[in-house]
Amino acid sequence: MKVYQTNQIRNISLIGGAKSGKTTLAEAMLFQGGIITRKGTVEDKNTVSDYREIEIERQNSVYSTIMYTEFAGHKINIIDTPGFDDFIGEVYAALKVTETALMLVNAQNGVEVGTEITSRLTQKFATPLIVVVNQLEHEKANFDETIRQLKVTLGSGVTLAQYPVNAGQGFNAVIDLLKMKMIKFPAGGGKMEEVDIPEEEKDKADELFATLVENAAENDETLMEIFFEKGTLTEEELQKGIKLGVMNRGLFPVFCISAKQDLGVARLLEFIVSSLPAPNEVLGMKTLDGKELKCNASDPASALIFKTSIETHLGEVSYIKLYAGEITESMDMVNAENSNKERISQLFVSYGKNREKIEKLVAGDIASTIKLKSAHTNNTLNSLKNPNDIIQPIAFPEPKFRVAIKAKNSTEDEKLGSILTEMSKVDKTLIVEYSKELKQIILQGQGELHLNIARWHMEKLNKIEVEFLAPKIPYRETITKPAKSMYRHKKQSGGAGQFGEVHMMVEPYTVGMVPQKEFPIRGTEEHELAWGGKLVFNSCIVGGAIDARFLPAILKGIMEKIEEGPLTGSYARDIVVNIYDGKMHPVDSNEISFKLAGRHAFREAFKNAGPKILEPIYDVDVFVPSDRMGDVMTDLQGRRAIVMGMDSEGTFQKIKARVPLAELNKYSTSLSSITSGRATYSMRFAEYVQVPADVQTALLKAYEEQEKDDE
Repeated sequence: MKVYQTNQIRNISLIGGAKSGKTTLAEAMLFQGGIITRKGTVEDKNTVSDYREIEIERQNSVYSTIMYTEFAGHKINIIDTPGFDDFIGEVYAALKVTETALMLVNAQNGVEVGTEITSRLTQKFATPLIVVVNQLEHEKANFDETIRQLKVTLGSGVTLAQYPVNAGQGFNAVIDLLKMKMIKFPAGGGKMEEVDIPEEEKDKADELFATLVENAAENDETLMEIFFEKGTLTEEELQKGIKLGVMNRGLFPVFCISAKQDLGVARLLEFIVSSLPAPNEVLGMKTLDGKELKCNASDPASALIFKTSIETHLGEVSYIKLYAGEITESMDMVNAENSNKERISQLFVSYGKNREKIEKLVAGDIASTIKLKSAHTNNTLNSLKNPNDIIQPIAFPEPKFRVAIKAKNSTEDEKLGSILTEMSKVDKTLIVEYSKELKQIILQGQGELHLNIARWHMEKLNKIEVEFLAPKIPYRETITKPAKSMYRHKKQSGGAGQFGEVHMMVEPYTVGMVPQKEFPIRGTEEHELAWGGKLVFNSCIVGGAIDARFLPAILKGIMEKIEEGPLTGSYARDIVVNIYDGKMHPVDSNEISFKLAGRHAFREAFKNAGPKILEPIYDVDVFVPSDRMGDVMTDLQGRRAIVMGMDSEGTFQKIKARVPLAELNKYSTSLSSITSGRATYSMRFAEYVQVPADVQTALLKAYEEQEKDDE
């Protein structure tokens, strides 16, 4: 394969809802470029893109697939992304490394859930966007209604570059406003034919062309002056205006195709090559220290690993986008994250599971490599000349759905751990947490479907039966008032005995608090707790009532009980402990005696200090269509949510709420049911707050029952 220079490369993502035809369009693009000689279909389970077993079984995309085609002396890198929100992390990665997104819209259904979700993502990432209306050959295709919905979703920038002459069964022609010609497509694909616009379409075409010219001119002051002076633009000026409009998201050109029948695909490829930006025509990628990589082949090499997959017979495959310089086979590079050297043993261009070796990669291009030692998704690979540059990583979405997972056969626990670790390397939105606190393995993802697909892999491919359980909630325990206690540990069993007596006062810790004045503080230790909050340990001993050498043992006993709180066994936090008195025995006192005395004294004092259970609260942003606001608000109120505010974002309302984690179990499934899949949400940890009295009573009762069962 020839080496393509940066200006000969186009990188595009195919985005949109499930069943909008992304995989079928990718197939047609590869066929048009001669990469494949026969088109597969989703129904026949033989497409280039959906080649994995789970995708063949489900007949839809679960992972993104990297492909390429060649057209008019250019290389077009294509990333086909899944249409379900549960796999949205794949779209995040694709938009990071491509300069333009092609959003497919099903002409039968118009703007769907996936259309709305992905259009918001392109807005978030400021990704240039082309709209491709597909399935115009279907008898229920409604082009005009689809465009109306698109203008509501994307705004006035939606501008026709084409419109169909005969949408529906028999579709075979469009009016191309860029060429001001009618393009006819032969049945079954083949070379398109350009003819004059029919007389009955001329007025409509002229009106839409004027709109296209005006919208294109708005993106450049010089073009606007020409437009005002002449009332039109030349073909070259129009192309320039469209390119600028696409790049600054002022223009969303609309193209018409039937991907299944390969109608309009060649014309779409023509536009991609002529009017979409090359990698060096957009803003450079930033490094963490603010440096901008200009996508210049003469600069030192910097590449981002944006995807990792496990392939049969190959093992781990790393997909890279080269943002600067050149990479050659057998080149040594540095992983900027850990300074480890990595050798690029082989370079490939990929189309699905198929790979072709290349010897060199130029800035702006996408390729894959294998056998990297310690580099994974989001790592930066640099040449030895610039080892420390770290490209801004992909900011994957926070998880929204969590379960506890365990192997049905406890002897396979170690195997399960290894499998989960490998899966989280491949899918960065699959988060695995081994919680010592909850005594559970917590698996987090983007939704119930996301985690069920993970379970499918474990059971079908890794041959390990697993069980999903409701995850426990990481409560915290604290106190609200001072309290004193005394505990004497005394044990005599022949020979040396055990004796230790500890008097303590506990009080709540708050930032900037005034220390207690009842007892003189002789020494203070502040401990930042790994799970949040503080423990302040004050020695107030006078007259040598307890020898200083026993104080660490007392602290150790307290820490043991803090890790297993007196109320529910949850971590305790934000407590000041004052040790003010005690007794020793000249022979029987030892460290174990004072550790046990400190532990029991702390337990008693804690229970008398107005103990409270704290629960984790999450900030939740719900994006919901206006017509479903009432249902979503009612559901949130039933989850003890506090609504913090509401904003409008296009046709959607954004509800900002604070919701207890305990009430968010399976929320993604419930929200999807309430809104027919049209609403999405994000969540992130906010703080710990006291649970209501009735909830605390229920938690205490449940813990008591559990303790009885464990006895």
